Amino acid sequence: MSGRFVVVGAGTMGLGIAYVAAGAGYAVELVEVDRDRARAAATRLGELWNRAVRGGRLDAGQAVTNQERLTPRAALAEVAPEPDVVVEAVPERRDLKRAVLGEAEALRPALLGSNTSSIPIAELAAGLARPENFLGLHFFNPVWAMTLLEIVVGPATAAPTTEAAVALADRLGKDPVVVRDMPGFATSRLGVTLGLEAIRMVADGVADPADIDKAMVLGYRHPVGPLELTDLVGLDVRLDIARTLQAAYGDRFAPPPLLVEMVADGRLGKKSGQGFYRWADGRRVDADTDPASAGRTR
Repeated sequence: MSGRFVVVGAGTMGLGIAYVAAGAGYAVELVEVDRDRARAAATRLGELWNRAVRGGRLDAGQAVTNQERLTPRAALAEVAPEPDVVVEAVPERRDLKRAVLGEAEALRPALLGSNTSSIPIAELAAGLARPENFLGLHFFNPVWAMTLLEIVVGPATAAPTTEAAVALADRLGKDPVVVRDMPGFATSRLGVTLGLEAIRMVADGVADPADIDKAMVLGYRHPVGPLELTDLVGLDVRLDIARTLQAAYGDRFAPPPLLVEMVADGRLGKKSGQGFYRWADGRRVDADTDPASAGRTR
């Protein structure tokens, strides 16, 4: 297998998408805003592949091959025209995503996708010359472990584009769901509802984060609780999504004050080392009760 797969943005999600694309046989170009950040992202991916080898999840030879398939880029201008796939994975801000997608479309990719988790595809497609080739490709974190790919079909998305996205999901080893374009789609709309209510429960002193999560894991068979998941996704990401959904659906999606306070304080979850739990070397080390007391209203 071959083909060119461009990922724009080397944050948590961009790295994960590049990881699975290289594993699926694509020549991957990972685009960041400058040379140093692009190289650092490539180094981080190498570490992830090496960790998978040490954990017995990946053959050492395959890890080397994946690394050889990866090329860091400091700008989209460095990417040759007509790649097979371009996926935008920059932060969840309309203006930024629209600017990146406009530049990416100029490369004339066969398939153009956004990893947005909440912004309507119609809004992102508004400035595109070929919106029929564009749709949402919403991956889940960690991308290499989560099998779901939410394919979001915009009002202008052509049927062959949707079919190509389903085929892409199969090649990447993902199990797709195809949903109609609405703010929050299916997954974020449901997942954020649960996460925001869990945060309100922490603020109200109903229970500490670990017990709220334990209740959902043991009582409802969720693989991870809503507060730990919020730490994994990033509190800043959850806040951006909540504000998008609030604008679309009203105050039932209003972000709790505790979430706003924690983001303002830089407690963003796993990526900052502190959220509803403490994190070190990518792993949760213990529960942190400070967020509860910071927003408790009882």
